[in-house]
Amino acid sequence: MYNYKLLIQYDGTNYAGWQIQKNAVTVQQVIADSIFKITGKKITLTGSGRTDSGVHALGQVGNFHISTQLNTYKFIYSLNSILPHDISILNIEEADEKFNARFSAKKRSYLYFISKIKSPFYNSYSFFYHDKIDINKLNELSSCLVRKENFSSFSKKKSKTGNKVCNIFTARWRETPQLVIFLIEADRFLHGMVRSITGTLLNAVKLNYGIDYIHEIIEKRDREAAGESVPAKGLFLYKVRYD
Repeated sequence: MYNYKLLIQYDGTNYAGWQIQKNAVTVQQVIADSIFKITGKKITLTGSGRTDSGVHALGQVGNFHISTQLNTYKFIYSLNSILPHDISILNIEEADEKFNARFSAKKRSYLYFISKIKSPFYNSYSFFYHDKIDINKLNELSSCLVRKENFSSFSKKKSKTGNKVCNIFTARWRETPQLVIFLIEADRFLHGMVRSITGTLLNAVKLNYGIDYIHEIIEKRDREAAGESVPAKGLFLYKVRYD
């Protein structure tokens, strides 16, 4: 069997997330069906993470096994030619047989985009936030998230994941004249975690809460303790690291 690694970008607006679901159009299903059209073989496409409905990806990674060796140059061209405009394969390469896009990953990073102006060009890919944003305060609050901890308070209530411990390596904010960008990197993320963290931090700044407020939320391990999640449209799976 041959194992192929894909680097994937997609606009998640029209999809019910990455993961295959009944009675819903998902990114994973569309790519797997397109591979079947080219090769005539049903494959199992594994992704590095399950992005939610409406979430985008700049650097999703996937892999699949197939009995036929592919000409990767021709294959990527053929695959992109039949995929819809909102899904693109940036690269395909043969990987080690044991490589798994999900379980081989060491770090995953997300970007969240907030627009400071009403713009038709940012509308589909950022959250237009009306209140004043204090970057220094956001970075101060975010610093207490950089740790290995049980982050149940930022996970969706219906999440079936038993292990809620994540190791966050980076959580920092930067600002441009029109955008505010939040970068967060961890070994893994819980369902809805990035959006709930982002919303909680924004709310803390709005209400002038300090670091103790974030610590209390983490310690309670209760989703009700955290703030409201921000919209999915501003979230991008940015990069997956395997070393």
